[in-house]
Amino acid sequence: MSLNQIKLQATEANEVDNGGSVASDVTFSTPTLLFIGVAGNVKVKCSGGGDNIIFKNLPAGSILPVKVDKIYTASTTAQDVVALS
Repeated sequence: MSLNQIKLQATEANEVDNGGSVASDVTFSTPTLLFIGVAGNVKVKCSGGGDNIIFKNLPAGSILPVKVDKIYTASTTAQDVVALS
């Protein structure tokens, strides 16, 4: 399935970093998608398991189409991150 065929619809949105950089690790109670307000890298734990991964050079205004359980402060440079669930 190509990315343009994925249909995403959130019913909740919450600021992760209070309009700045991620100051501490954030764990979500349910798998969450992320909106990236200011471009950068985001280190996450994906909800399906596997290794923690750094998504690099995410553009401003993009949605990371991967469900995540946690965002790590270390290696995360993106700002104005919003959790969508």
